[in-house]
Amino acid sequence: MEEDFHFYEPSRGHGLPHNPFNAIIGPRPIGWIATRDAAGRFNLAPYSFFNAFAYTPPIIAFGSSGAKDTLRNARETREFVWNLATMPLAAQMNQTSAAAAPGVSEFELAGLTPVPSMRVAAPRVAESPVAFECVVTQILQLEDRQGAAMPNWVVFGEVVGAHIARRLLVNGVYDTGAAHPILRAGGTDAYAEISPETMFRMARP
Repeated sequence: MEEDFHFYEPSRGHGLPHNPFNAIIGPRPIGWIATRDAAGRFNLAPYSFFNAFAYTPPIIAFGSSGAKDTLRNARETREFVWNLATMPLAAQMNQTSAAAAPGVSEFELAGLTPVPSMRVAAPRVAESPVAFECVVTQILQLEDRQGAAMPNWVVFGEVVGAHIARRLLVNGVYDTGAAHPILRAGGTDAYAEISPETMFRMARP
């Protein structure tokens, strides 16, 4: 029996109660990004458009919808730190998404501890079990298919330092499930958790 499909053209609207795009492209890793502005003030914010793009050197990137503090700080200082958002930190991660005035530290708002990084001036989240210190390599403003500039930017960073809690290294191999990372799963409030029970293995052919 042939599958029945709902088809839509995004430029004409989706015709559904909520835009399905974010839910379909998901779950998505969370870019929990810490930055420092030129005056030395800290900022921390989660970004649902985030991923890894290269092994050597390791490159990660996050997408900013609008020119937010994180984008401005990354542009000014050319640095940021990605922190792993985990199930025990879910509520605090969510709190850092609140709109705050420039210069207000989301670390303080969420009761998190900024600690010095080893290779960059931006801090990392002490409570997070994994952090990547990054130097900005590119900041790209997106364009639509007509070539018009969009109010969206992608910030790429080369990982120059990595912090991993030793409890997550099993015989030297990183245990993804043991970290209980959380991911965005669409809608306004949907998240997913990776745990040892939800992991499965499949060898490549």
